[in-house]
Amino acid sequence: MDASLRRFSIFYFCYYAALGAYTPYVGRWVDALGHGGYVVGGMLGLWYGTRIVAPPAWAALTSRSDKPGNWFVAGCGLTLLCFSAFLFTGSAWALLAVMAVFGLFYNAVMPQFEAMTLTALGPRADLYGRLRVWGSIGFLIVAGTYGALLDRVGAEHFAWVTLPLFVLLLAAAWPHRHDRQVEHAPTAADAGHLWKRPGVRRFLLVALLMQASFGPFYVFYTLHLQAAGHSGATVGGLWALGVLIEIAMFWKAPKLIARFGASRLLMVCLAVTVLRWIVTALYAESLPIMALAQATHALSFATFYACCMRLMADFFPGRRAGAGQSLFFGFSQGVGGVLGAGLAAVAWERSGGELAFLAGAAVAALAWLLYALRRQSVAAAAP
Repeated sequence: MDASLRRFSIFYFCYYAALGAYTPYVGRWVDALGHGGYVVGGMLGLWYGTRIVAPPAWAALTSRSDKPGNWFVAGCGLTLLCFSAFLFTGSAWALLAVMAVFGLFYNAVMPQFEAMTLTALGPRADLYGRLRVWGSIGFLIVAGTYGALLDRVGAEHFAWVTLPLFVLLLAAAWPHRHDRQVEHAPTAADAGHLWKRPGVRRFLLVALLMQASFGPFYVFYTLHLQAAGHSGATVGGLWALGVLIEIAMFWKAPKLIARFGASRLLMVCLAVTVLRWIVTALYAESLPIMALAQATHALSFATFYACCMRLMADFFPGRRAGAGQSLFFGFSQGVGGVLGAGLAAVAWERSGGELAFLAGAAVAALAWLLYALRRQSVAAAAP
């Protein structure tokens, strides 16, 4: 790898390493502090909610500056400062308040960094994957080991053992303080009339429902497996397995899409996701079955995401791509993430992990039905 680009791969590694601690284990920490499912769900709901407002708000600030690199470093510094506040909070309202501010900065800096990366690559955009894969590696290492670490030190110390990762995040951001101005990042508001393009609304609704079906997984998967008797090390291994398969599948997905078509593969991914959540709900005690369920992450996440990106290229070609991507991520990952976290919290409080994952399966089944009806209407309209 070009030495001038190594600092980009280092930041991706540090950013997603911190995320590898936060996403899988924040629920275990909140549970260890004595809070219930609603607080756990609220923490993740705020995480996804800030994804809707943080990137465009931060883009509006950085676009007015002739030194965006300084804003980027400041954003990472504020992320560290806000996370540090978790060391001194214990009540539910304090946790949620800190989460809201922390999420605003943590979710704001990555879209800016993505733009900085593409600006630095210029005509060498094909190298992006080689830089971004280090983020997946960072997530894999931390998510795969933090379960055992929390077994050893106690889940209540999660904030203390995670803080060094955010220190490294700030250190990795420092070399980018002089990076040059990036173009304005399109927001969902820039998409405007694109919402009315044929097929877009149904596609976005399917993507939203798919993201919502992942709510129980992102919020309660660790707690669900621990309730079934698995150790923290085992849970970490299962998280790592899913990420490993995700990385491998991203390399294979383009060939599969070229052979079978994105629309057809999307149907398969939705169907597999329904089965995945049913199995996770009913057979959590079986490690081999849970490993097999995690292996389906290759379809329910990696291939599904690759198919969405291929369809996005059809819906929003050329200069419309940026606004389309903003619309897609704000609607699916933002709104869908919030709804999924809320659904998971309600189901968990009522009847635990089994009901939560069955609810996720029902949402994924609804997404499959909506997309199947879309394909049938297209076929019926064909001459």
